Amino acid sequence: MGYQRNFATVFCLTVLVTAIVTTTVSHAQDVIKRGAEIGSSSIVNLEQAMQNLDRYTEQTVILEGTINKVCAVKGCWMELVLDNASRGIRVTFKDYAFFVPTDSTGYDARLEGLFEQNIFSKPAADHLIAEGVNLSRNADGTATETSFVAQAVELRK
Repeated sequence: MGYQRNFATVFCLTVLVTAIVTTTVSHAQDVIKRGAEIGSSSIVNLEQAMQNLDRYTEQTVILEGTINKVCAVKGCWMELVLDNASRGIRVTFKDYAFFVPTDSTGYDARLEGLFEQNIFSKPAADHLIAEGVNLSRNADGTATETSFVAQAVELRK
């Protein structure tokens, strides 16, 4: 009788632990993380930041939005937009150390990193435009872009 009771107890505990682990893994899989863990930087509204970039230069911040586009080749950049915006900011990844899934268009994103200003040569601008990046060209064919370099990324479907 004791054996059956112990077996039933162990069986019930095994089922319970399996259910807890499965639920935890399922919720963990809902978030795709790349790079470092997101820290405690200030959350900044993308639209407000773009209107006053000098205020946020050299300051690590957190941005939130939706992924509008992703590099289809390897996920080495993405475009982050606010709800209902047709254009946002291009996001690259610190030290080219990680990428995002190439099928993550439409995902909600939370990013931590820095704004930066880049001037691309004409050939570099041509390459980025061919990949689908929205760049505004300068008169000489170069392009100037404000982008965001993420050190930490969290994506949710």
